[in-house]
Amino acid sequence: MRLEILPVPGIGDVTEGDDLAVLIGTAAPWLRDGDVLVVTSKIVSKAEGRLVDVPADGPERLAARDEVLAAETARVVATRGQTRIVQTHHGFVMASAGIDASNVDKTRLVLLPVDPDASARSLRAALRDRYRIDVAVIISDTMGRPWRNGLTDVALGVAGMPAIRDHRGEVDPYGNELQLTQMAVVDELAGAGELIKGKCDQVPVAVVRGYLPATSPPADGGRAHPPTDGSGVHRPTDGNRLAHRPTEAHGRDRPAARLVDDGVGAAALVRESALDLFSLGTAEARAAGLRAAATLADGPGEAPVDPAAVDRAIAAVAEVVAPGTTFTRITDDEVRDGLAATVDGWPAGATGLVLGAAPTPVDQPDLVRFGADLHRLRIALAAEGVPSTLLPPPKGSIASACLAL
Repeated sequence: MRLEILPVPGIGDVTEGDDLAVLIGTAAPWLRDGDVLVVTSKIVSKAEGRLVDVPADGPERLAARDEVLAAETARVVATRGQTRIVQTHHGFVMASAGIDASNVDKTRLVLLPVDPDASARSLRAALRDRYRIDVAVIISDTMGRPWRNGLTDVALGVAGMPAIRDHRGEVDPYGNELQLTQMAVVDELAGAGELIKGKCDQVPVAVVRGYLPATSPPADGGRAHPPTDGSGVHRPTDGNRLAHRPTEAHGRDRPAARLVDDGVGAAALVRESALDLFSLGTAEARAAGLRAAATLADGPGEAPVDPAAVDRAIAAVAEVVAPGTTFTRITDDEVRDGLAATVDGWPAGATGLVLGAAPTPVDQPDLVRFGADLHRLRIALAAEGVPSTLLPPPKGSIASACLAL
């Protein structure tokens, strides 16, 4: 495979109501079937009117931006100072919900398209209907990445090609069957397009050629590449602009492009937050854990208790409980069953027993502290995946309380 990445200069500033298909077709008369258009989401948003007015500066601007951010946020993932990583209503996890203040008037903010997949489908259909070319369209934006510095462009919307290339079931050269490999090819193509678009060059569209097969002649009647002016930079020439050709005449010159399904779009790339191993930031996950600890429910689990997990939990709290407090896991099954038989309310499904003893002599404040230490142990057990129930001690024992696991 050989790939080419071609810029589409000359589009100019985009305003609400502009026809992106005309702007792109006019600037890139050399488009042909199989090309992949990587279109910066900002010009899609501008054309669709996804802008909001805000004060130019001062605290009023910050307050207005926070209000807009709240409206675009489905849930907060992480906050560090003024930076907020959120999940948008589309399902994207990104800084500031993708709200952008660059390349736009200082009194406006640009929001993400409402439905980037629909935007990609609409632009693809318009290019096909007007110019009889079958291209794929990727709507791209910039995102950060976990564990990595730097930003890269990814696909927010796509039409005309699959978002994912699934290699599962294929066999590598060493005879190993691939089990998990699913490549986000539209993200890779979005990143490739950004190499030539840049952030300050006002080139909001790039064309990746060679990834998809061309199925009919080039849209400009045979030219496979945009013309150059001798500088090595591809530039369109007015005499070959597709926008200057009536659609009807163009349709007689060449057959209609092969219609490829739009596909399911970039929505296939969005992982449900319930399945995301990193759905919260570190501080936010810690706060969620503390809230869960404060509402820890009683009750043993269904699976047999892992003795090593119980021992780890006891060791985790050993240095923070009151001096003289002891927690003992009963290891002998017969002893455990005998003690459990004397405990009022012992759960039928419990398979583990921990005895807790407060330091002696004990007074009322010591008992309060002992209760807190018992809850510390229950939290440590929960962190190990071991549910517990707090119960009175076995009759006749020196323990102060027990935990049924």
